[in-house]
Amino acid sequence: MGEIEETIKEAIEKVEESSMNSRVAIIVSLVATFMALCNIKNSSMIQSMSQAQAHSIDAWSYYQAKSTKQNLALNTIELLKLQSQKVDEKVLKSYEAKVEQYDKEKEEIKKEAQEFEKKYTEIHEFNDQFEITEALLSISIALFGITALTQKKWLFGFAVILSTLGAVLGTTGFLKISLLGEWVTRILG
Repeated sequence: MGEIEETIKEAIEKVEESSMNSRVAIIVSLVATFMALCNIKNSSMIQSMSQAQAHSIDAWSYYQAKSTKQNLALNTIELLKLQSQKVDEKVLKSYEAKVEQYDKEKEEIKKEAQEFEKKYTEIHEFNDQFEITEALLSISIALFGITALTQKKWLFGFAVILSTLGAVLGTTGFLKISLLGEWVTRILG
């Protein structure tokens, strides 16, 4: 009777092992697919961050150019006043108008540059969230691989927890819900 029990026990273990490996294989394929989608989104975000940063730099350079022009106009006004007592009022007023125009243009440019900086910061926060998602999912895939070899249920459970956490972070990232906050961006940045 002992041999029959042992044969049955071995058959059950093989079925359980096969069942565990099947579950691991299915979950790994789902996690890897979701991770690929998150990676695509993260790449898109990196491009958007680069564009926002480039636009911000361009806007601040344009702002600086307007400041330089404004300073030149102010200096010209001062020079005209110092050169002679009889300054052509039209010339003087045209330079004063330019100074005012540059002031208005600078305010608009400043707002635009700040908007690009804000956009960059918002994208960066979600970029970090997707990077953490990718890290969690990569670790879970490695743990699933070890689970398939060792058949340890606790390891399978830990891998499921990590992959679930990664899936939650990734899904909320797609929905533009920040779970990490700026403090994580500061730590990672």
